[in-house]
Amino acid sequence: MTRRSLSALCLSLLMGVFLILSAALSESVLPDPPDDVIAEEESVDRVLQTGDTGEDVMALQTHLTELGYYTGEISGRYGAATSDAIRRFQEDFGLEATGVAGIPTQILLNATLYRPLKVGSSGEDVTRLQTRLTLLGYYTGKISGTFLDGTKNALIAFQSKMGIPATGEADARTQETLYSHEAVSKSGAPLVTPHPEGGEEIVNGDPEEDDSTVPFTKKTSYGSSGKVVRQIQERLTELGYYTGPISSSFQGNTRNAVKAFQKQNALTVDGVVGEKTWFALFNDPDVALPGDKPRESAPGDPVPFHIVVDVTNQVVTVYSRDQKGEYTVVVREMICSTGTKKNPSDIGDFVLSGRKARWCYFPTWGDYAQYWTKINGSIAFHSVIYREVNTMSLSLKSYRMLGQRASHGCIRLQVYDAKWIYDNIPAGTVVTITDTLKADPELKASVAAPELNRSNMLPVSTPHPTSEPIYVSGAQPPLPLKKLGRNSSSQDVYWLQKKLTELGYYTGKCSGTYLDGTVQAVRAFQKDMGLSVTGTADVTTLKKLYERELTPAVTPAPSPTPAPSPSPTPAPEAP
Repeated sequence: MTRRSLSALCLSLLMGVFLILSAALSESVLPDPPDDVIAEEESVDRVLQTGDTGEDVMALQTHLTELGYYTGEISGRYGAATSDAIRRFQEDFGLEATGVAGIPTQILLNATLYRPLKVGSSGEDVTRLQTRLTLLGYYTGKISGTFLDGTKNALIAFQSKMGIPATGEADARTQETLYSHEAVSKSGAPLVTPHPEGGEEIVNGDPEEDDSTVPFTKKTSYGSSGKVVRQIQERLTELGYYTGPISSSFQGNTRNAVKAFQKQNALTVDGVVGEKTWFALFNDPDVALPGDKPRESAPGDPVPFHIVVDVTNQVVTVYSRDQKGEYTVVVREMICSTGTKKNPSDIGDFVLSGRKARWCYFPTWGDYAQYWTKINGSIAFHSVIYREVNTMSLSLKSYRMLGQRASHGCIRLQVYDAKWIYDNIPAGTVVTITDTLKADPELKASVAAPELNRSNMLPVSTPHPTSEPIYVSGAQPPLPLKKLGRNSSSQDVYWLQKKLTELGYYTGKCSGTYLDGTVQAVRAFQKDMGLSVTGTADVTTLKKLYERELTPAVTPAPSPTPAPSPSPTPAPEAP
């Protein structure tokens, strides 16, 4: 039988099914569809068409949006855009393209996870298809979102590798295989776990560890549909919270089950599967079951660190708590590259979820990085860039750009700094990204990246933090006083910076190196004191600066001790 004959036979069978359904409708009786296409709490009991309104129209629009047919507002009003989306869905699945959502159309729509893609298709699902094929090594063209011959050829190669009919069209079976853990790369090995947020994908550096973690992909709530909803329903069923059909449609029963799970596990009870709920649901080994004692929201130990990303100076500073519990103690300062002005890093406060990966991949740019720690859905901390999963493929350009805006929003770091965050920073840590701090040349210079050893692509010498000189407020400075100027480094410069800080002239890092920040502070001091404004700390300036410390204390003269009065000699006794 030829392929054309087989297709015709399949189409005839499909049309036969829908004729049966139509006949059943004429008798006002709809046969029970198979369990895998029952829409939980979604009674398909009326034909939807232009002018209709209601929750069922909203659910219809949600399904169409998930599949890429509809891009309008989820309004619950069946208008021209909804009709056009239904028409295109019907055309793709061999139904009569009326633009009216009859019962057969709705049943098929609710059971569909992917729209078929072929030459001429375009949209976000094509972009995702090309990205996945690139990641697996089948596609080397531009990720354009348009399905052309290059995408078709890559798909044929993938289908041949997986034993799927090599049609060059992405039908539902092909896409399910492509996005599953069964997908094999062109080289023959499973390489990655998909993570579409922020254009990043995590490479399985440790397959055993990664296999135990189900990655979060997107927020799911009432009205959502698709493969992720099915996954949630299956997991809730395993745990005993959900008893409805596995329908891939997020409706009332699913929402109630999610709320019950959240209440039992001390989560915000909103019925929405966000990142925290997802990780408790899929990745928490101590998850509370329906019959268990509900978890209590214990405050636990305070988070030990707070991280500030200083966009102005391109420095990441990690603070720990002082005796008052405030984040004031500097633990580590690291040079970085934040997002460019065209692609800036997100500004604000973000709470780390604990998502980490040994390597990550950026399919849009074809690059990799080490020690990925997620900040939010768009950006993360990670190392400088690599061309492949190989430490010798480090991008020299990305290393040399440390200290300047250079990324697409993520925070790039030296490898050992990215690893330090990866190893030490726990979930719950607050990261503040700000562009309002003042320029601090001394700070930036103190954390500058060292030269790179080309033989191993590591810094020539891994810097070890040196202890700061001892400074005692009010004590006499190092003597003799010596002229200090730009670019000098010494204990004397450190004392100068500390004293200027006490007096309110200097706000930068007391690094012991005399750079522009120190120059400006000395100039301000000289101006206020009526000295020659040079920015150089000559001996005259230093004497004025340490005037109180250098003035000898006056020792009071001792009071004269009065001579003791002689005691009277007693008279001799009479004989």
